[in-house]
Amino acid sequence: MEGTTDTEPVRFDTKIAVLLRADLETWQRLNVTAFLVSGLGPQVPEVVGEPYEDADGVPYLPMFRQPVLVFEGTKETLKTAHTRALTRALPRSVFTADLFTTGNDRDNRAAVRAVPTADLDLVGLAVYGPRNAVDKVLKGARMHP
Repeated sequence: MEGTTDTEPVRFDTKIAVLLRADLETWQRLNVTAFLVSGLGPQVPEVVGEPYEDADGVPYLPMFRQPVLVFEGTKETLKTAHTRALTRALPRSVFTADLFTTGNDRDNRAAVRAVPTADLDLVGLAVYGPRNAVDKVLKGARMHP
């Protein structure tokens, strides 16, 4: 961030957000969130920071440079948010209910590919972009408790 010092708070002009269907079980929420954000780094490399290292010099993988905000909403909220993300052409990932029954990446992709966009049974959506655009996509959702 240009013009900042190490003591100034870091503000981001972008947002990483995950929207989960409110009726998911806890294990499903965690699993869906992990899967949804996993594709962001390779497609939008600027969201990934530098690798970590502890005081003994043991290296660790890099992580996102900014927080991932998690929201929840109804099935209808997810459908609306998905449409808004598509309209704004924001980088996004989806998780459908069908993916709970598959066991590998090939079958996951086939399950999504088999369903028309309007008929996707969304249980999760991740989106990245300018703060105001992401806020508009998520309108009607609430922060995850």
